[in-house]
This record gives sequence, structure tokens and C-alpha cells, in this order.
Amino acid sequence: MMAKEPGSKCRSLLRSVEERALSKKVEEKQVPYLPKDCFSNILVRLPIESLPSSRLVCKPWYKLINSPIFIDAHLRRSEVVLIFLTPIVKQETYLYPFSTRSISQEKPNTFSVEVNLLQLESTPLFHQPVIDPRRKSYIQFMEIKDGKSKIGEFNISCMGEITASFNGLILLENKLKRGRLVVMNPVTRKLTELPLGTLSQPHQESYGFALSYSTSEYKVVHLFHDELRYINCEILNVGTRTWRPVNGPSFGLISWFGYKPVSAMGALHWVPHINDNDYIVSLHLENEKFHTVQLPKSYRTHDGIVEMGGSLCFVSHDEEMLQIGIWSLKGLSGEGWTKQHCITTGCILDMVPLFSMRTTEEMVFKRDEDGSLYAYDFQLQVMRKIDMETPLSDCYLPHVNSLVSWCPKDSSEDGNY
Repeated sequence: MMAKEPGSKCRSLLRSVEERALSKKVEEKQVPYLPKDCFSNILVRLPIESLPSSRLVCKPWYKLINSPIFIDAHLRRSEVVLIFLTPIVKQETYLYPFSTRSISQEKPNTFSVEVNLLQLESTPLFHQPVIDPRRKSYIQFMEIKDGKSKIGEFNISCMGEITASFNGLILLENKLKRGRLVVMNPVTRKLTELPLGTLSQPHQESYGFALSYSTSEYKVVHLFHDELRYINCEILNVGTRTWRPVNGPSFGLISWFGYKPVSAMGALHWVPHINDNDYIVSLHLENEKFHTVQLPKSYRTHDGIVEMGGSLCFVSHDEEMLQIGIWSLKGLSGEGWTKQHCITTGCILDMVPLFSMRTTEEMVFKRDEDGSLYAYDFQLQVMRKIDMETPLSDCYLPHVNSLVSWCPKDSSEDGNY
């Protein structure tokens, strides 16, 4: 039997390669083609925690998810959650032979705000301050759906309080430097330290955070009392990073900064006194001028103002009728209020309004007595208690998880600012 010639082996190998290549082309033709819009419509419906990893699938997905159009579309579909801080749980360490000691220990792979701020400044290790873990908290959020609550984790720790939230960005105290603030997106973990403004006592100042839609710039508004009890105001455009003094509200218009301002209708709105308010104080973000807006009725302890469907709403309690009225502001130029809803079932006098849902017709309340949460369904006209564990925090802030950046030209390639 004669051995095969080398030429025949080469021809056989070449034929085999051609057959494999042909079969691969047939398989590729069987894969259906999906247009870009189809991918966008699918990805925009993914939960926020899936998007950072989805960006790494391929370059087209990376470019799509980072595009301003996609980020805005996802923001408009996102539901409101409650963001809050939870102290790091202390663990018991047993010391031989009889004693125990409580220590605070972060979870593995926790993103520390303070550690990252020091890295951004390239602070040498031996110059870095000692960060006491007992002073740190986890940033968490609570989703509310179908009468139940679910706790979400950012796996982020910080030392400062959350002073404001807007479009998925939070304003956070920088405890490494007195009076400093940090703007951060807890989903993308991007953060930037703001320059120092005017120093003031915490109970004598208030911070607001919102977007100027005409310029697409995020603004931080700082109100504070001076030595003569006049209210001063300074505003920082996050992109330009410079504080500017502006004329504050007239003397005596605001006596207390206990209520956080609410952003709605292109303005920030403050409830000016502890009780018996006949008006609110509003700052128009475009012309940066303050004015008062008369309320339809006097503001009492458990009343509140919330953003609802883009409008500003005043939620008032009628103690005699045991009902809650919801008034909608027609405009910022004195157009007045319209009563939109009247809640007559399940009302409790100490229910404080927290926020209005975006995708469902519901408003969430918190009871002062025990911290429990309730949701009123405007369509079904039913008040339901939210199924949750014991109250997790005394201070919840309405928040939307998003991919938004404070800089319109920002992209994920640029890193931290």
C-alpha cells in the first residue's frame, strides 16, 4: 500500500478548512439582526444595577449606555426610592479568656467615600487622617412596590450626612474637611469635591440641589444666617466650581431651616417656619430671585410640600374631617393652587408626606409616631401600610437611581473629577 503524497494531504486540509468556514457563514446568516433601537428599548428596561456590567459586553453597548439620550431615557423610566444611611453594624470580638469588645467592620469591597477623596488628592499615606469606622455608615435605598419594601445596597460607606438628592446625584457632607461638600452618583460611584463656601452652623443653614434646565447645569444653593440674623445666599454651578453671592430672601421670611427644600417647576421651595406657615419661599433657578408663594391654607406640623408629576403639591391635614387634601400649584407667577385630591380613607393625623411615585399613582407617607410607611393609591382610593421591618432610619430622602453625571460632557472614560 502506497503512502499518500504531501500534495494530497494539503488539498484535504484546505478542503476541510473551506467546509468549516462555509458552515460558520451559514450559522452567522441564521442569527437574526436586531436594529440599534431594539437594543436600546431592551437595555433601558434593565434594572439600574445591571447597566454597569452591561456596558462591558461590547463597544456598541458601552457607547449606547453612556450616551446622554439613553441616560435621560432611563432616568425618565426610573421610580423614586428612599435613600438613607445605616450605621455600620458592630461585631462582637471575643478576647481571651473572658472579655468581649465591639468593633465596627466594613463589608469586603466596600467603596469608601473618604478613602477615594484622599486618593483623588494624591494624599501621601503617612499624611492621611485616621478614619474611625465607628463614625461611618452605609448608603442604602428602599424600593416600594405593591405594598412591600425592599432594601438595596450600593456597597458604599461614608462619614457625612446626605443633605440633598436630585436626578440620582446626592450632596454629601465631607467630614474630612469642615464645611466641604461632595457631589456623588452612588450608582456610578463618581464623585467630586466642591470648593469651600461660607462656614456656618448646621442648624443655621440649608442646602438645596437642582438642575437649571435652560443651561443644563446643576446648582448647589446655600442659605445661611449671618450674625445679624439676615439670610444670605450663595450659589455654586457644579461645572464651574465657583460660589457666587446672590440676594437672599428678605429679612424675617425664613426663621427655621428644619425642612429640606423641594425642587419642582424649575425652582427650589422652602417651608419657612416650624408651624403656622401661610406661604413658602421659592428660588427660581433661572433668574436666581426669591419670592413668596401664598398657600391655600395654613401649613401645620404634619403637612408637607412634595413634587408630583412635575408640579409642586401642598399636602394638608383637616383634623376635624379626618382627611388629607392635596393642592397643586398652577405656576410660579401668582396663578394660585388647585385642589387635586381629597384622601378620606385610612387617614392618620401624624402622616407626613414623603414623595409621590413616578410610574404609579401613589403617594408615600411616614407616621411620626412609629416611623411606619403608608402608600395611598389614588386610582383605587386605598391607603395601605407598607410591609417592612422595623424603621431603618429617621431621615429618608426621595431619590432616583440613575447614570446621570453633573457634567453634560462627562463620560465614563474620564474617570473621577
